[in-house]
Amino acid sequence: MTARLYGLLAEYATADALLAAVRQVRAAGKWQVEAYTPFSLEGLVEALDMPPDRIAPWTLVGGVCGGLGAYFLQWYAAVVSYPLNIGGRPLHSWPAFIPITFELTILGAAIAALLAMLVQNGLPQLVHPLFAVPAFDLASRNRFYLVLRAESDDFDLEGGQALLADSGALLVCEVPP
Repeated sequence: MTARLYGLLAEYATADALLAAVRQVRAAGKWQVEAYTPFSLEGLVEALDMPPDRIAPWTLVGGVCGGLGAYFLQWYAAVVSYPLNIGGRPLHSWPAFIPITFELTILGAAIAALLAMLVQNGLPQLVHPLFAVPAFDLASRNRFYLVLRAESDDFDLEGGQALLADSGALLVCEVPP
């Protein structure tokens, strides 16, 4: 029975109801939980016990690579490839390299942050099992959803439905794969 399910979807009217339900389900133990909200909720990440994101380190790496790459490119062009002595200035005139280095540092950091966010969120995801549930259309407007994933073979469908109903869900439905 669980092989044909993505999981169970529960709908909540308020953010507080969703947070209370997440805490109740996490206290029950064995469930793999996902939450979907129309806006960011303070405390939801802690309630779901999600791992920390990895966007900041990749942003730093992208910024450092962008800055070093820009500086190296300018240095190589001015000192090695096209050394021009104009007005007695030194070939390695680092103050002239700073604006471009700064701009490409920011560009590298922004591109790395965008790519890290897309990879971490699994985007673009054009097809997802939750898109087949008609009630899930309200997830981007005014409803809050909790999903119990049916990934393991010992997924208890009746127990999950009872747990979600006890948590005050407005709607509990099965999500096909």
